[in-house]
Formats: sequence, structure tokens, C-alpha cells
Amino acid sequence: MQDIILETRGLTKQFAGFTAVSDVNLKVERGHIHALIGPNGAGKTTCFNLLTKFLIPTAGQILFNHRDITAARPAQIARQGIIRSFQISAVFPHMTVLENVRIGLQRTLGTSFFFWKSDASLACLDARAMALLEEVDLAEFADSMTVDLPYGRKRALEIATTLAMEPEMMLLDEPTQGMGHEDVHRVTQLIKKVSRGRTILMVEHNMHVVSGICDRISVLQRGSMLAEGSYAEVSRNEQVMQAYMGTVNQELEGVH
Repeated sequence: MQDIILETRGLTKQFAGFTAVSDVNLKVERGHIHALIGPNGAGKTTCFNLLTKFLIPTAGQILFNHRDITAARPAQIARQGIIRSFQISAVFPHMTVLENVRIGLQRTLGTSFFFWKSDASLACLDARAMALLEEVDLAEFADSMTVDLPYGRKRALEIATTLAMEPEMMLLDEPTQGMGHEDVHRVTQLIKKVSRGRTILMVEHNMHVVSGICDRISVLQRGSMLAEGSYAEVSRNEQVMQAYMGTVNQELEGVH
């Protein structure tokens, strides 16, 4: 039997008569890397916003670990173990790499927003922060100012700060957007590495990334579920090929 960690039933979101997400039934299996793909305007980011309760569904249910979380607030969602990273790198640029990770770890002390806490009082977090930096291959940058990091390394740092909040499930929104080939490869391998023992749901446009690391793929079109399956199944689906047309169609064909 499948062990489903996240499920939506009839998830729908309307804005003044426009339906952005329509009757989406999504099942994410525990331990999988699951991709949500689709053409621009398909409703992928809206779906993410519904799952993390930055938007309130018009209809439908969201279940996490078989518990209904449809009415939960964003902070409650995070406390239950669903942590989201955003399309734009969300780190503090004028703090060191280590200090950024320490902020994520401060939750364990119950002082998450006490930025004026002294370095001495936070020293107990350093060993765990360094372990997380090791996990994302940033240990050598621990004392560097975050603003000086290359873009790909900033995304790696964002993943480290997400890991600091001990997620059971990570939602990654376009984790390789705007990256060159080398950074895409590094971040892709990093996602694969940190997925061990965790579940990842990601929105991603890069089909080479999706084909390389994802266990299952859901395709949205105009807010509705168009297809679902393995990469091999989805990439050969006629409806998917028609929905994507030229540019992404060529990408799909290019990674068979």
C-alpha cells in the first residue's frame, strides 16, 4: 500500500469568478520527490499557496499525515512539518552563512525572532548549524557574508535554513530558476541528497531536473490535473505534449 503523506481532495481556488485551481486531487507518497509541472499560468504556485495556507481554498480538503489541515494557519502548517522555500532566495544578505542557519535553529530555543540574542547565548546551536552546512556543501562558506555568495550557493543556503526547521515535508518553488548549468547540477544533486528520509514536493520548469530526480510527476493545465505518473509515463502522454506545445515539448523529447 502507498503511504500518502499529503493529499488534496477537490482542491479549488476561485478569484472573482476566475478559477485558478479546479478540483485538484493530489497524492504525494512519503519519501518521494514529487514534481508539480505545467505551462505558465497552470496554477502551480497557486496550488503551493493553498497547501501552505497563504491562500484559503474556495473548496476542497488538504490532508497531511491523514489529518485535515484545510483550516490551519500558515504557522500551524509549519509546526506540523511542512516547510516551504520560495522562488526568490529568502536569506538575510548582511549576515554570515552560519548566522542564517542559526536563525532557523533558534526555533528549538523558543527564541525564533529574538535577533538581539547575544552570540554567546546562541553558541549551543553552532555545531548543528555546521552539520547542516556540511550537508549542503557550504561548510567552507560558514563565515562568509551571504550577500557575497553566488546565486546557486544562496539557494543551497536557503535549503539549509529550511532543513534547520526540521521539515517532514519540503515544498520547493522553482529551486533552479535563473541558474546556469553548473548551479543547476549542484542544486539538483543537493535536492536528491537532502531528500533521504524526507518528502519533497517541487514546482520546476527544468525538465532535465525533473527527469533526473523525481519519483512521480503531476501535470497541471489551466488549474486542473491533466496527467500523473512517472516521468516516462507523463512524457509520452499525448495530452501533455499538446498542452506544452513547442518549447517544453522539445525539452520532454530531449531527455528521453
